[in-house]
Amino acid sequence: MAFRIGFMAERSEKKELRENASVQEAMVVPKRSVVQVRFPDRGAALAYYNDQFDLHEGDLVYVDGKLEGIQGRVVDVSYNFKIKVSEYKKVIAVADTQVKGELFMAGSHFVTFDANVLPYSKVRSWFKAPAKEDEEYASGNDDTAFPLCDLSQLKVSAAIAQRGQNYYLDNKVRYLCLDGTRGRAIVEGTETYEVEFCYQEGQISDLVCDCYCTYHCKHEVAALLQLRETLELIEKKYPEKMAENQYFAAVCKPTLFLYAIDSRETGSLIL
Repeated sequence: MAFRIGFMAERSEKKELRENASVQEAMVVPKRSVVQVRFPDRGAALAYYNDQFDLHEGDLVYVDGKLEGIQGRVVDVSYNFKIKVSEYKKVIAVADTQVKGELFMAGSHFVTFDANVLPYSKVRSWFKAPAKEDEEYASGNDDTAFPLCDLSQLKVSAAIAQRGQNYYLDNKVRYLCLDGTRGRAIVEGTETYEVEFCYQEGQISDLVCDCYCTYHCKHEVAALLQLRETLELIEKKYPEKMAENQYFAAVCKPTLFLYAIDSRETGSLIL
């Protein structure tokens, strides 16, 4: 039996007002504040200046300074202050954890066929700070392709193949999407890595990962194994939806609950 979940979760009254604000109101400069941000991995809460965002307790943010790139959670917001701005680091980004729409169960993941429910840019903000303007990336490929149904043609060592399978079995593929022929995945390892590929007529090509490896890696293996499983489940349970939209996005169940549900103060789930 196929199950689906209609997701409608709400935050506090203040956050509901923020979600329903008009476009004109959204253009108003946010009220300046000093916020306490707790970093669980560091066991500390530090003060940061904010003049860019409408922040509330519970928001997941990124900051500049020594803890740049590490996600923290706002635990206090103060609007009554006077500080020397040069002595404070700033909040530079906020993770977008607002998720609304219809999700279907697909094994270890939830899947949606609506591109507005779990777009890649939204889910990426749950794991990684925005790229800096001066960051430069280079990539290339050798124009090879291989069938998704036979990953033995992916040229990796037995050790890498095994580690990739372990990542897949441990649900380290936190997110996966396929938009037409373009695929992307977020895989959690020692850091969070982004995998990209092309999938067309059963063939994988242009497979790359932003980890340090200059060869095919365990993150790519895990992403392809998850892709194969998810496509098989979609073909079995939801073929008409995939055929109609030529798009799906899948998120690991614990990941969805951690980022999009756990921080909610009120709301409902319709099963």
